[in-house]
Amino acid sequence: MLAAVTGPGGRVIIGEDEHGRAIVTNFPATLPTFFRTFCALNAQVEAIVAGEERLTFADVDRWSEQVALALAARGIRKGDRVGIAMRNCPSWVVSYMGIVKAGAVATLLNGWWQPHEMQHALDLVTPVLIIADAPRATRIEGVCGTCKLVTLRIEQPLEQALAPLLDGGSGDAVLPDVGPEDEATILFTSGSTGEAKGALSTHRAVTTGVYTYAIGLMVLLGLLTEEGRAPAAKRTLINVPLFHVTGEIPVMLNSFVISRTMVMMAKWDAGEALRLIEKEGITYFVGVPTMSMELMNHPDRDKYDLSSLTDIAAGGAPRPVSHVKRLGQEFPKAQPALGYGLTETNAVGCSNVWGNYAAKPDSTGRAHKPFVDLAILGAGDAPLLPFERGEIAIRSAANIKCYWEDPEATKATFTADGYIRTGDIGYLDEDGYLFIVDRKKDIIIRGGENIACAEVEAEIYACPAVAEAAVFGMPSERLGEVPVAVIYLHEDSDLSEEDLRAFLEPRIAAFKIPERFIFSDEPLPKLGTGKIDRVAIKAQYRS
Repeated sequence: MLAAVTGPGGRVIIGEDEHGRAIVTNFPATLPTFFRTFCALNAQVEAIVAGEERLTFADVDRWSEQVALALAARGIRKGDRVGIAMRNCPSWVVSYMGIVKAGAVATLLNGWWQPHEMQHALDLVTPVLIIADAPRATRIEGVCGTCKLVTLRIEQPLEQALAPLLDGGSGDAVLPDVGPEDEATILFTSGSTGEAKGALSTHRAVTTGVYTYAIGLMVLLGLLTEEGRAPAAKRTLINVPLFHVTGEIPVMLNSFVISRTMVMMAKWDAGEALRLIEKEGITYFVGVPTMSMELMNHPDRDKYDLSSLTDIAAGGAPRPVSHVKRLGQEFPKAQPALGYGLTETNAVGCSNVWGNYAAKPDSTGRAHKPFVDLAILGAGDAPLLPFERGEIAIRSAANIKCYWEDPEATKATFTADGYIRTGDIGYLDEDGYLFIVDRKKDIIIRGGENIACAEVEAEIYACPAVAEAAVFGMPSERLGEVPVAVIYLHEDSDLSEEDLRAFLEPRIAAFKIPERFIFSDEPLPKLGTGKIDRVAIKAQYRS
C-alpha cells in the first residue's frame, strides 16, 4: 500500500533534499502555502469544533489571513519570534496559522509553565509579541519585559476572541515570501530534566514531519478502503496540548492534509472525552498511554457508544504490553497504534500499528519509511548490529535545525553525519522493529548489574491491580543503587507488597525486583503532556 501511495502514479512524489534525505516534492514545502492549499481543497469541511462553535477550513484560512496582515501592520517582520500561550482553542490554531503566514517564527510556549519557567523561555528566545489567553497572560505580565502582550478572551466565539489582535486593521501591510529553509517554529524540550531548550525548525522540517504522518494514514486508509471499513468522515479529538509536538504535527497539522475535523478539549477529562467521542463520532484518538487507560477504566465507559473509533494511538511514553491486549477487548472496532518521535525530530521516528503491533506489542515499531533513517549507535557513534543495545539515532529532513542560541547543546545532539541522538537506549530486531530499553539517565546500576526502569515498570503494569507505576533508583551503601517503585492501585484493590513481589518473581530476575514498594493513595503526579512526572516523584520519595 505504501508503494501504491508513493510509487509511480501514486498521490505522493518522493524526492531528495541537498543532503540526500527523502522529501515530498509535489506538496507545499512552506506552511503559508500549506495552509492556503489544504484549506482550499477542504474548504467546506468542518475544521474545528469547540463547544457550540463550528468552523470550516475556509473559515480558519480567512481568519488567519487577517491575523497575518494584522501582525504585519503591527511591525512583525520575517524571522521575528511570536509566542502563543493559550489552552487548546480555535484562537490557538488561527494564531499559529497567522504567525507563520506573516513570516514570523511560531513560538509555542508551554501552557503549564509557572512564571519562572516562562521567564527562562522568554529570556532565551526574546519574542517581540505574545498572544495569550487571560490566565496565562496573568502569569506572563510580570516576566515578559519589553515584549508586547495581547490577551484574547478565548471563551468567546472566534471573531470576538481575535478582536484585540485585529484591532487597528491591516493598513497597507504586505506579507513576505517564505522559503523552505526559512525558520518556522520553536518548540521547547521538556523542562522536567533541566531548563528548557528551544528547538528551532524550518518550514521544510515541519512540513516533512506532517507529510510523514499523512502518508502513514493514507496507507492505513487504503487498507481500510480495501476491506470496506473506511470511515465516512475523519474526526479526531484534540486532547493533547497543541504546544506539544504531538498536538502540533500528527494531530493538528496532519488534519489539514487529510481533511480531518478537530474536536477541541480545553483540558483532559476522561468522562468528557467519552461524551465527545460518542457525540462527535470521533474516529481517531491519540494521547499518552495513561489517557487510553483512563477511558477503559472510567466508571461511565459502558454508557457511551464508542463504535466510531477506528484507531487508538499512543505516544510520548511507553505503553505497557498488557494494555495492548486489553485495548483490543475494550474497543474491538478500533485498532491500536504506537508512535515514537521527539520534539527534535518533529515527532517523526517509528510507528507500530494494527496487527503488527499485536504481534510485537513491546516494540515501538519500524522507522517511518521512506523518510527516516534509524540507527543504533555504540562507541564513537559506530552503528550496531541487530539486537545490540545502544543509543537510538534518527536522521530525516524533519529534524530540527538547532537549539536556539545553544551551539554546545546542538553539537552534542547531532552526529557528524546528521543523526539526532535521542538519549534513548534500544535495539533493532531482525525485522527492523525498534525496542526501547530506557533513557540513558534512567538506568539503575545495582551492584554492577544494569536495570532498565522501563522494563521493571512494564512488568509491574502487567499486574491487573496496578493503575500507575514509576520506578527510580535510590542510593544504597552496599550496592550503590537499588530500584524503588511508587505504585497507585486501581480503586478497591487490596494488593499488598507481598502479593506484588510474588507476581514479579517469575517474570523478572531477582536483582530487578524493587527493593521497596511505596503505595500512593493518590494518582501519580503528571506533567502538562500527561506523562508521569518522574522528577517530582523522585523529589518526593528519594529522601
